[in-house]
Amino acid sequence: MRRQILRGFLGLGATWLFGCGKKAADPQKPSAARLRIAVIPKGTTHEFWKSVHAGAAKAAQELSVDIVWKGPLKEDDLKGQVDVVQSFIAQRVSGIVLAPLNDKALVGSVNTAVEQKIPVVIFDSALAGGNIASFVATDNRAAGRLAGERMAQLLGDKGKVVLLRYQEGSASTHEREEGFLEAVRQHAGLELVSDNQYGGATTESAFAASERLLLSKVAGSEASTGVFTPNESTTFGMLLALQKAKLAGKLKFVGFDASDKLVQAVRVGEIDALVLQNPFNMGYLSVKAMVSHLRGAAVEARTDTGAKLVDKANLDTPEIKELVKPDLAKWLGK
Repeated sequence: MRRQILRGFLGLGATWLFGCGKKAADPQKPSAARLRIAVIPKGTTHEFWKSVHAGAAKAAQELSVDIVWKGPLKEDDLKGQVDVVQSFIAQRVSGIVLAPLNDKALVGSVNTAVEQKIPVVIFDSALAGGNIASFVATDNRAAGRLAGERMAQLLGDKGKVVLLRYQEGSASTHEREEGFLEAVRQHAGLELVSDNQYGGATTESAFAASERLLLSKVAGSEASTGVFTPNESTTFGMLLALQKAKLAGKLKFVGFDASDKLVQAVRVGEIDALVLQNPFNMGYLSVKAMVSHLRGAAVEARTDTGAKLVDKANLDTPEIKELVKPDLAKWLGK
């Protein structure tokens, strides 16, 4: 009997000893799982999106979260982008940061994500509805007006103006186009000769549309003519068409966004000005907004990431050099 009682006490002592030892080694509650955030651009080939990726990577590093960067290759693959969103919903990521290719077509997918307790931050281009945590983008209408005012200045308030649009359903570029038109219409001496042609999502389609537009609206005209394009692909496509037609540098040309070739065209006078967004800052602030939301902090419903007008006069200033050529390799490792 005594032996049985003694064994009982020894067993209780061992349980107490090992239990206390475990608590002493791990006095805190287990930390929450590391956040995994999907960042989905409109495309992955343009320089603009590479800068967005770098900014997102910087935010992820600073905030100790993981990002997964994935989007369609080209900016006209709407089904591809919808499939990417659905895939991340199925993977149960912590949050989705999305630049929608179409302002209406992605609403259903965004609402599905939110119903599954996966919050969504929209960036670059607005969504026509949907329950989102925040919207981070350029004030695109204001940026378009900036381009229109520079065009009026370049033409001395007198001349013919051509607008090559991007593609239907893209809210960001539509706002730029409308802002440009608003500014142009404030100058009675400017005549808008075309505003209903679309360049499409690739340089190739924009080049073809630019050739047709130049042939029908510009070639042979003796009047001063200005051309505006609202994104990287339309700007580069128009530049190539102007070069082929021997008109580069002869027409006033204001474009949007930057790449090495577009910046070089500004330097040599083939493009008069570029309106530049801050894609690095856009990626950074979008991920930062998502992390703040996931961690319970209040976030702004709308954040303007700003726009600058760049020409030969300010191209080599430190501020513009950093905007034009951010250090992507530092954050992307390539």
